[in-house]
Amino acid sequence: MSDQLNWGILGTGRIAEALAKAINESKTGKLVAVGSRTKESAEKFGNTYNVPRRHGSYQALLDDPQVQAIYISLPNHLHAEWTIKCAQAKKHILCEKPFATNFGESMALVEAARYHDVFLMEAFMYRCHPQTARLAKLIRDRAIGDVRMIQVHFAYNMGQNLDNIRLQNAAAGGAIMDVGCYCMSMARLVAGNANGVDFIEPTELKGVAYIGKASRVDEYATAVLKFPGDILANLSTGNEVSIDSTLRIWGSEGNIQVPNPWFPGRSGQAKIILHKAGQEKPEEIDASDERGLYTIEVDVVAKHIKDRQAPPPCMTWADSLGNIKALDQWRKEVGEVFDQEKLNAPTLNVPYSNQKLARRRDGKMKYGKVPHVDKQVSRLVLGTMIVNTNNPSLSVGLLDHFFEIGGNCLDTAWVYGGIGRTERMVGNWMKSRGVRDDIVLIGKGAGTTECTPQLVLQQFLESLDRLDLPYVDIYMMHRDNMYVPVGEFVDLLNEQVRKGRCKAFGGSNWSPRRLQEANEYAKAKGLQGFSASSPNFSLAMWNEPMWRDCVTASDPDSRKWYEKTQFPLFAWSSQANGLFTGRFGPDKRTDPDVVRTWYSDDNFKRLDRVKELAKKKGVSTTQIALAYVLCQPMNVFALIGPQSIEETRTSALALETELSPEEMRWLNLES
Repeated sequence: MSDQLNWGILGTGRIAEALAKAINESKTGKLVAVGSRTKESAEKFGNTYNVPRRHGSYQALLDDPQVQAIYISLPNHLHAEWTIKCAQAKKHILCEKPFATNFGESMALVEAARYHDVFLMEAFMYRCHPQTARLAKLIRDRAIGDVRMIQVHFAYNMGQNLDNIRLQNAAAGGAIMDVGCYCMSMARLVAGNANGVDFIEPTELKGVAYIGKASRVDEYATAVLKFPGDILANLSTGNEVSIDSTLRIWGSEGNIQVPNPWFPGRSGQAKIILHKAGQEKPEEIDASDERGLYTIEVDVVAKHIKDRQAPPPCMTWADSLGNIKALDQWRKEVGEVFDQEKLNAPTLNVPYSNQKLARRRDGKMKYGKVPHVDKQVSRLVLGTMIVNTNNPSLSVGLLDHFFEIGGNCLDTAWVYGGIGRTERMVGNWMKSRGVRDDIVLIGKGAGTTECTPQLVLQQFLESLDRLDLPYVDIYMMHRDNMYVPVGEFVDLLNEQVRKGRCKAFGGSNWSPRRLQEANEYAKAKGLQGFSASSPNFSLAMWNEPMWRDCVTASDPDSRKWYEKTQFPLFAWSSQANGLFTGRFGPDKRTDPDVVRTWYSDDNFKRLDRVKELAKKKGVSTTQIALAYVLCQPMNVFALIGPQSIEETRTSALALETELSPEEMRWLNLES
């Protein structure tokens, strides 16, 4: 191996040619290999750019021991699969923008880079250029005062060439994904620096677009955004319309114009025009570099390989995830769905790596037992409220990752996902992955205190139909009806066990007294009793239930009962709806339900102690809060409701966080 970074290029399209030239011009990189779908294409590319090693398949390039880093120049719909496979092959990665088709795919490829410990950057080349760094500094230094409006365009007219992947729905084409992604990334950068951070997400987004009848993708589109600080932005993009690409930013004390925001050139060809209020002539700021734009990008990768990410204004992982999430919102606004995002798409029937789903060998999941369930049950339980058929790409990403880290218990309910959409998504996922026998599936129904045995049976059968399964492992009644003799529920649920529709049953939001009464009845009749309970349990004490007729086990008497009986406790809202994440505080009252339920002097004292202990142990506050639940001397399983792979991953770290009895008493204000 040489001192230079040995590059391989995956794909031989036009953008690959630009990177080949840049690598050959750089002092930090050496182009040693290319991989294409055919040997002929690889040979042609190799001859043109003097590449010594030519591979007739993508996998052959990944298997090449001489290659250290790979530039992925493939169409959008292939980014996730091959980024993940590059990470598995321990190759550093520069992936062409956009990161992937959507947020669900993007978070999976970021997790692959993190897990396999490789460099990864989304190839927004303009973010690596000194012009962009200078612009960010001007905004942060308030060169034009308070930023009020941003106008950013990127468009061109390619004509109705339907053979081009940019006009193909199956390839995740369209203007928003092709060049609108630049506009979004720039607006988030400018608004972020105006707020004193590297990037920031819009609080509102409205968009419209023209969707081509033949292409089935947006051919031109526009969006208006609102950011924190009352900043407004207008984004316009297209591949069937010509618009000037100038960036304009207006502030309270002047304006900034960037004539060439996307392709700043060499010496004298990259400038920022700063016009301050009251100033007769604008100031021209030269922000050029002697190196070519793509060569700068190649050098950035080499410089920051050991860091695994390049620093802002280059695209960090968090920045890229925020950008694709905003693009998803834009596409949702205009009604654009790609073929591979639809529920029954073949690409969703396997993990994004296009490989068989499997658990990681180094997984650190912990497990427990529930009576009458013949499988071990993961101590972390994935609450599936966010999983639904409206967003299958995000759903399968979350489910796949939870399974990979050793999670095997899923909590579903008749009412989740707008009644039925969650159950259909979970059932479809288990069927497509072939993992039903590995999963402990919790089903719930009868989510009202007016429930009757007839309602329980009706909703149970509907749930099985939606799941397309003959049974769930554990069935829980979502609420209790104190006016129905407990024996009627026990008799009904035993009938379901006999018919093979569940193996165990329990009650969500049932009091210890009613659970005990149910099991005394079952014992007297020689029947199977309740095997599990699912009340709220967390470090925080609620002021009142977030939802009607819910039950908590956080009070001292309930804790003593669960500790003495070791009755399996599936704790919902185990993280108090995010109270310990840092998103909330006495002066942060954006969520009225969280304020109503959790805001109290004692809970904020607990939050202060969580922060103190987290700092002492070198972990996050959410780890401490969840570890408080998991370290209880009870048979406890913690339900979590992550909205991203990163939230799942960090929640799982709580399994490795040990708290002593003294620390738990201190956290709970008992000492």
